[in-house]
Amino acid sequence: MKIIRYLVAVILLSLISLGGAVQAQSSSIVDLEYVKAAQQRGVIIWDVRASNQYLEGHIPGAINVGDIGTALRDPNREDFIDLAEINSIFNKAGLDINKEIIVYGSRGNPYAYFGLFTINYFGGKQAKVFHDGIDGWADAGLLIEKTPSTLASINVRLIPQEYLVVTNEQMRSLYNNQSVQVVDARTFNEFKGNDVRAIRGGHIPGAVSIPYEQNWKDPATGSKLAKKEVKTNVGMSLKSKDELNALYSKLDPNKETVVYCQSGVRAAETAIVLQNLGYKNVKIYDSSWLGWASHLASPVADETYLNVGMLNARIAAMQNKINELEATLKANKN
Repeated sequence: MKIIRYLVAVILLSLISLGGAVQAQSSSIVDLEYVKAAQQRGVIIWDVRASNQYLEGHIPGAINVGDIGTALRDPNREDFIDLAEINSIFNKAGLDINKEIIVYGSRGNPYAYFGLFTINYFGGKQAKVFHDGIDGWADAGLLIEKTPSTLASINVRLIPQEYLVVTNEQMRSLYNNQSVQVVDARTFNEFKGNDVRAIRGGHIPGAVSIPYEQNWKDPATGSKLAKKEVKTNVGMSLKSKDELNALYSKLDPNKETVVYCQSGVRAAETAIVLQNLGYKNVKIYDSSWLGWASHLASPVADETYLNVGMLNARIAAMQNKINELEATLKANKN
């Protein structure tokens, strides 16, 4: 009888331990130790930064297809380029969405999260993001590689998972639905219409303003770096789970949640953070503010308009100053 009890106890402890391990790895946001172990296992690692940054130093074995923001997106609409083109890029690079892929950029960079979203959107199920990115890797004193890494080409068909996104038409019918909560991940100035980056400024009525930088330990790190008030971007590290739960405490994890920003990139970071906090149904408004503001029949709170005449005047004034500076430089050279 004692032997049976002992065996049962061992099995229970093993199950608990296994459950803890599964839970620890169930998060799609992973830490340095996970990345180190994954690298040893031969997991695909995708560096989404620009090629020149990649060549300056990357995690050994990581592949790169250039800046994800320009390689996979239309420069005007900021939506995905043609599916066939993306499929060709993935196959040529060996980015097999059927395998585990770890995506990274610089610390806190939303484009890394957009990379994770991209893999999920096209059918991947095992993708993860390394929030601290190349900065976290370098801070740990680990080997940095400058030689490009490549993988064998593949032949995988990408299939868009439309349930992960909300279209313009769907958003216009969802935004005032009480069973849906909308999160605006842009800056507060964009939200209030003080920073106009589309035809109109403002926000979707009823949306909750939680800038994606609030996910960081120090949301002001970007501006502090620009002002040289801090020397590193360590403040862009992700807040603890308790801090993140407090940040989103006014939201309901059981409600459908739609996140948007300017074009869907910053929204990707917030959406994935919410998913890792246990939110049941999180979607990204694909066209985001660019799509909403451009549809003039869509209602806007704190609405402002882009003054094209003033913008042209400022551009002309700036060009005049550039011309004057070039003339002065030329005269000094002569």
